[in-house]
Amino acid sequence: MTADLAAIPGVFDHHHAVAADEIDELDHVNNLHYLAWTQTAAKAHSIAVGWPFARYRELGATWVVRSHAIEYLRPARLGDAVVVRTWVAEMGKIHSLRRYEIVRPADAVVLATAETRWVFVKLAGQSLTRVPEELRAAFPVVAR
Repeated sequence: MTADLAAIPGVFDHHHAVAADEIDELDHVNNLHYLAWTQTAAKAHSIAVGWPFARYRELGATWVVRSHAIEYLRPARLGDAVVVRTWVAEMGKIHSLRRYEIVRPADAVVLATAETRWVFVKLAGQSLTRVPEELRAAFPVVAR
């Protein structure tokens, strides 16, 4: 599944090396870092398709998190290389659903899966607003 997913247009891979400050007392990556990796991967994906934060600022609106769900399957350890694979699974009028697979490429083990529900809001006042067509077009929906 992982290799097949990587080849699908619209799926973005963000590479990360596990650092010492991510390791907890159980000698593996603390759970909060997996969540941080998903946020970093989502931002990197947006930049890669031409939507850095400066462009959202010009638009006067941006994505904010409504909810996260994550399932931890295997631990990551110090020095592991990981890939945070991400894609947009749904794009609604004012929301999107982004999914993630966190994979250790050395042995192709999926360490975690996650999803984030985002809502699109005006920067001034944080009220919900419609996702513009030009932004929708930048993120093809991958139904997986």
